[in-house]
Amino acid sequence: MTTPDLPTFSMTERDRRWARARAFMTREGLDALLVYGEHEDAGPAPFAFDTWLTNARAGTTVIVPRDGDPICLFPMEMFAKDHLESRRRGEAVWFPPENVRASRDSRSIIDTLTGLGLERSSVGVIGLEPAPPWHPEGIMPYRLWDSILTALPHITFTPVAPAFSRHIMPMGQEQIDVVRRSAEIGDAMARAMVDAATAGVPESDVYAAGMAAGYRHGTTPAAMHLWSGAHPLSRGLPSWSYRPQAPRILRDGDIVSAEVFSNAGGHHTQHQVTITIGKPHEDLQRAAAVARAAYDECLRTLRPGRTFGEVVEAMRVPLNAGDGWEFGPSIHGLNPTIALGGFPSYANSHIPGADVYPRESTHPTLAGDMELVPGMSFALEPNYVVGGRLAYLGGTVIVGDDSPIELNPYTARLLQAAGTP
Repeated sequence: MTTPDLPTFSMTERDRRWARARAFMTREGLDALLVYGEHEDAGPAPFAFDTWLTNARAGTTVIVPRDGDPICLFPMEMFAKDHLESRRRGEAVWFPPENVRASRDSRSIIDTLTGLGLERSSVGVIGLEPAPPWHPEGIMPYRLWDSILTALPHITFTPVAPAFSRHIMPMGQEQIDVVRRSAEIGDAMARAMVDAATAGVPESDVYAAGMAAGYRHGTTPAAMHLWSGAHPLSRGLPSWSYRPQAPRILRDGDIVSAEVFSNAGGHHTQHQVTITIGKPHEDLQRAAAVARAAYDECLRTLRPGRTFGEVVEAMRVPLNAGDGWEFGPSIHGLNPTIALGGFPSYANSHIPGADVYPRESTHPTLAGDMELVPGMSFALEPNYVVGGRLAYLGGTVIVGDDSPIELNPYTARLLQAAGTP
């Protein structure tokens, strides 16, 4: 770890964000924002716009009047106890006690809106629209939202999540410092995994080493995705984490393929880890060369004034020119997750046995028209398969003033572990 002092968020940073929220409401003609956040154990890609406003535990509902301070609605009483304990310890909490509520059910939301005199206002809502990858129809519970609409028929509610996402995606310097810290932790997790990976040990040892490194450096990272084998073609939690079976034992020639999710202070970085046990197979090296070429195209084109879609198309040039195939998306937004690089529907057709599964649809690029602005962060994860061997490379990059800020060159290549001890 290279950061001598832990970065924190100041009250100046709080005021900057709240001012940006008010500027957004003025621009959109809104009197208030209603922000519904996902619970704090959601894992990677959480729908956690509430934490951008609170600098606190995820899983709250925040109501932001344009002409007043935000009010935070807690999901349970333990949130209030934690808020109190933080204040007792002298920590800088962003919400005073008078601006918190004990519940975020529909009754509490209705009472808060009416208490602010918003019964005949225009309110922007974050939580109603599709939010990839987990919420194709939005995250707001039906019964809660139906109760609010019934009780407040004269409020004009407008979904605003995509527009608000773009508005807050460019990070300030304090946020960039925290994301750098998260990226350093992600590298430490990847290095611990390489050190633990060797033939004869269960893949759970590699998993445990990576997660422990994250915990050791003061974070609670989301559960990583990890598969191993001679040529695994999968992406997700290891199967022993959700069904009763033994973790696989690593062998010479194996690949450990993982997505590592680091999180520092509510700001996320992502790290693509491909570890070879012993010398990498020739097909894997060819796949990694194509993925690396796409990575370099991103670094060449990720510039202010370009669009996200232009970056995706530039990365596709080496992917389309190779003699293998792309496994999944090669880039997506972070902090928050909004933009997603499109990828073809043919992936499953290359995997033996896939013909009995429903055919996937082509996945279009999301937010391709978004203009790049300094401070935006992205998970750069080019991937390619040759001869059934998948190379997944990359880490987190930030749009800089002139050139991209590459945070994780360590994982932008194949990582080689020892073979049989």
